[in-house]
Amino acid sequence: MVGSAICRRLLSVESPSVNLITATRSALDLTDQASVRAYFMREKPDYVYLAAARVGGIFANNAYPANFIFENLMIQTNVIASAFSTGVKRLLFLGSSCIYPKLAMQPIVEESLLSGVLEPTNEPYAIAKIAGIKLCESFRRQYGCDYRSLMPTNLFGPGDNYHPENSHVIPSLIRRFHHAKLAGADKVIVWGSGLPRREFLYVDDIADAAIHVMNLPRDVFDAQFEDSLCHVNAGYGADITIKDLALLVARTVDYKGEVEFDVSMPDGTPRKLLDSSRLQRLGWQPKVSLKRGLELAYFDFLKSVRREK
Repeated sequence: MVGSAICRRLLSVESPSVNLITATRSALDLTDQASVRAYFMREKPDYVYLAAARVGGIFANNAYPANFIFENLMIQTNVIASAFSTGVKRLLFLGSSCIYPKLAMQPIVEESLLSGVLEPTNEPYAIAKIAGIKLCESFRRQYGCDYRSLMPTNLFGPGDNYHPENSHVIPSLIRRFHHAKLAGADKVIVWGSGLPRREFLYVDDIADAAIHVMNLPRDVFDAQFEDSLCHVNAGYGADITIKDLALLVARTVDYKGEVEFDVSMPDGTPRKLLDSSRLQRLGWQPKVSLKRGLELAYFDFLKSVRREK
């Protein structure tokens, strides 16, 4: 989802000055060190956006913790090491807001990293992403590499994963409410109490943020930080309860039934709102509201359903 959005935005913002080098998952296994190194040696990119990752919602993180930590560690290590060995000028690593402690002060500032215990349901994924950040920082410290990290809040939009079990909260709700509407179901049950608060950012906004951060002169970017710190938050600036989100998705889909919450299921982190003031000082602002983003996401879901048929 994110990689596709970055490609779309690069072509619309910087074309024809940019020559995009991409590879599908079937053509290049990023967990295979030899394949990644050979790819970098052959293509010799100048700039790298590292958006590839094994991702999923609470169910997927609980069900496949080994996959989440192993695959993400391998992807990051292989790409960053190959970027260094082939002289890539600048690299942008995309992390996740789950890197921060479960009970971090809100809104969460970049300095909260490693200041407390992580949320258990996605700890393996979070640890992998923290390792990616520290890998970028370490190459900066030891070799002076211009490697930067962007920490997005919860993302959604075109190209999302609508799998019935492995998707994140917004695509999962869109799918469930849509099928409930078609089936004439009188109610939809949502995991958890509905009380946790989450922040959401439309995928084209994070793509714009990624390009903006990538294009900043190094002295301008580095001036925001002390020592080797190189990760910057990217969020919408406001959050919403899962209950209100579910009701908003239901209205977007035009589902008329009841929405109930299963309090026996996990809630995850109570609240996760990023402090994105650093990125705003660097000149970036989100553009797409949650309501408009949900409308666009549902339209994308309907297109994916038609393609499946």
